[in-house]
Amino acid sequence: MTPHDAPQPPARGSAPDPARGAAVRAADRAHVFHSWSAQGLIEPLAVAGAEGSYFWDYDGKRYLDFCSALVYTNIGYQHPKVVAAIQAQAAKLATFAPAFAIESRSEAARLIAERTPGDLDKIFFTNGGAEAVENAVRMARLHTGRPKVLSAYRSYHGGTQTAVNVTGDPRRWASDNGTAGVVHFWAPFLYRSPFHASTEEEEGARALRHLEETIAFEGPGTIAAVVLETIPGTAGIMVPPPGYLAGVREICDRHGIVFVLDEVMAGFGRTGAWFAAEHFDVVPDLLTFAKGVNSGYVPLGGVAISPEIAATFETRPYPGGLTYSGHPLACAAAVATIEVMAEERVVERAADIGATVLGPGLREIAERHPCVGEVRGTGVFWALELVRDPVTREPLVPYNAGGEQNRPMAAFAAACKESGLWPFVNMNRTHVVPPCTVSEAEAKEGLAVLDAALSVADEYVV
Repeated sequence: MTPHDAPQPPARGSAPDPARGAAVRAADRAHVFHSWSAQGLIEPLAVAGAEGSYFWDYDGKRYLDFCSALVYTNIGYQHPKVVAAIQAQAAKLATFAPAFAIESRSEAARLIAERTPGDLDKIFFTNGGAEAVENAVRMARLHTGRPKVLSAYRSYHGGTQTAVNVTGDPRRWASDNGTAGVVHFWAPFLYRSPFHASTEEEEGARALRHLEETIAFEGPGTIAAVVLETIPGTAGIMVPPPGYLAGVREICDRHGIVFVLDEVMAGFGRTGAWFAAEHFDVVPDLLTFAKGVNSGYVPLGGVAISPEIAATFETRPYPGGLTYSGHPLACAAAVATIEVMAEERVVERAADIGATVLGPGLREIAERHPCVGEVRGTGVFWALELVRDPVTREPLVPYNAGGEQNRPMAAFAAACKESGLWPFVNMNRTHVVPPCTVSEAEAKEGLAVLDAALSVADEYVV
């Protein structure tokens, strides 16, 4: 069954049960400590169930998920083949230590290696994306014998100690004590060009020159790795200009620097390709993944490793590992997810829905709303840059705004939720990142809600 002819999910999984929802919320507030949050200022929605592109609460209200949870339910919620695979693996071998050869682990590694670009054929499994970045940086440092890592300001690479310091966005600030050996630089972003460029070609060329100069002043012999999201995710979905990533590849080769591409969010169909690197004909030395590898059904991430870096640890032990690395349930979910994506042509579907529905629809919406400064993206990976002034491009809310300053974005998000759409909102942007399996009808339903909600944001345009 393809996404085109899949049945519509029910309005709710069962009859409304507000009392049960109240109990779930009460237990959450009493005992759950939530990430990235001031605990007393949040009121998490109690979710009763989910299926396909939708989830619903205990009052029976259904939401179209334009977040894909945290941009990972690439095949939607509760795909029966993946659920069945997890159940079958649990009955066969629910868990086993990572030092052994396990069928689901071996098969997951094989299927992932078949799809990674170039010859990245060795797979180190982790429990998620942050650990993948953590280990990729460790591999690069050990392989080169160098201490420093370069990464972009507009980036997010995870919340563990190394990964959060490699991160460029404000979530780094509270953990950044300046001793992590990370140097940040500006990656290309023409709409808010730090290089005063007027074309994509200028932006790419000037960004490469800036990176080259940063490396020169830091000392090429001190730099282990350049870490980039192939297409930055949470930071804004800025598709790099043609030639930029190839230019970074050349700079890294010239200086003996490991090139790491973070595909935790962009990988496994999100951009309309198995990995976003395919769009740019670039092969990194290390590639990190997570999220879409099994649509988050069981936590899993990893690093795909080049032969040269793998050879470093052929007779020298790699000093890193995780108790649950390559967990059998997670790997069984990955095998089933990859098989489903191939059988149902999910990657091709993501490319098509982006080219024929999301991209054209968002550009049409932008023409009607002065608050939309730019539309950008590919596949099912899009962002709307919202502005107070379309001429000066002043953001709708200040950088890293909170409280009263963030009122325009909060009002926009509330309007979406009121109409049954769960939006992805970050700073002055809303991202359009539904499951890769989203149907044309669902995509158009979501766009219609966005169109109406943006009228709320228009009220704040000067």
